[in-house]
Amino acid sequence: MNFSWNIPRPLGVSLLNNARRTRARRRGIPMNRIHQKTMVSLLCSIALVALPVSAADKTEISERGVPHFEAQLPAGARIALHIRSGAVRIVGSDEGKLTVNISGRNKNKIDDLRYRFTSSSGSAELHVSGGPRNDLDIEVRIPRNSELYARIPAGDVTIENITGSKDVELRAGDLTISVGNPADYSHVEASVVAGDISASPFGEDHGGLFRSFHKSGPGKYTLYAHVTAGDLRLK
Repeated sequence: MNFSWNIPRPLGVSLLNNARRTRARRRGIPMNRIHQKTMVSLLCSIALVALPVSAADKTEISERGVPHFEAQLPAGARIALHIRSGAVRIVGSDEGKLTVNISGRNKNKIDDLRYRFTSSSGSAELHVSGGPRNDLDIEVRIPRNSELYARIPAGDVTIENITGSKDVELRAGDLTISVGNPADYSHVEASVVAGDISASPFGEDHGGLFRSFHKSGPGKYTLYAHVTAGDLRLK
């Protein structure tokens, strides 16, 4: 024999549940939205927990008043250099680090010369600022296969032995870049506002105002060089 029990809920409990459902409908808050908010909160919490892991991959170094600076670099990194005015030489080396050496007649007057270096996820950036106005020589060494980005206000700037892509701008002064094999480049763009361009590897030689040239080739690297006032030499 089967028995079925039909026990009615107490009146107070039924009225309370009905009131809760009525309030939810009036507020227009469906239950699935509550679950969505819970999931969003959970994902945000996971993201916050993951942040310190990403931050741990970033390197920051600041120094001041020293004639030598160095920092480790990842292989094939993109390096952005923001160097104060002076006689600047940027050279490619076989070492996996960036080094800066200061010389010149005012090398002992560098108390306020500042270095600020950051590195993260295959890229690095160096700012060199302050120091005496004149008679300061700055040599920067980076891995030769680096991708170079350089911005320098004024001075005589030389770039040698760097095989990767190069993007260089100088506002005032003379810029000389050793380009290596011209067939290594897929695109070359060079320009001066006032001055001369000498680029024998690419068969170009121009002088005067607003001079520029563009070349395309079979290589994989790019070269961009610009001087606002001064001479540009690609050799």
